[in-house]
Amino acid sequence: MWLQFIHWLEHLQIPCSFQKYWRTCCPGCGFQSALIELLKGNICESILIYPALIPILVTILLFFIKLKISSKLISITLRSSFFLSIILILSNYIIKLISSS
Repeated sequence: MWLQFIHWLEHLQIPCSFQKYWRTCCPGCGFQSALIELLKGNICESILIYPALIPILVTILLFFIKLKISSKLISITLRSSFFLSIILILSNYIIKLISSS
């Protein structure tokens, strides 16, 4: 059943309209493929495709925990995870732009 879900996700991938119209990758390019690789258990491959995926998922998880539990530690960790995600998204995007030109 899990493999059927992953197979379904692989065929459901949404093409990047930014890349279609501007002919260059967007800051989110690779997210879907990295998520599929992570669900398959290929953590290293997932990180290579889109390094910000795991910090983004941690940020989302921490956000929902923060809604239920008010803690200074969770707030600090959430903020740190958010900024790490932003830094990884931007650095990955810049590297892709430099390497594609």
